[in-house]
Amino acid sequence: IDEMEAQLPPLQNFILPGGCLPASHAHVARCVCRRAERLVVSLAETEAIPGEILPYLNRLSDYLFVVARFITHQLGGIESPWMPAR
Repeated sequence: IDEMEAQLPPLQNFILPGGCLPASHAHVARCVCRRAERLVVSLAETEAIPGEILPYLNRLSDYLFVVARFITHQLGGIESPWMPAR
């Protein structure tokens, strides 16, 4: 993650998922990972969950976000900043 981030411009805004098709796939994978993380949090309310699972899913989500940004950058795509509605 650190090596890829070192090659990326710093984030100034939230960005919208996309950039290019391969990056979009990484963004979808990140969404699936975040959904799994939320489901595990819900499950942890009633079941014992090994302590490594949530940090792993959270870090995997971070990795997939950086991978999406890195792919966009490598392929010359453009990151679209999120703009709040006015």
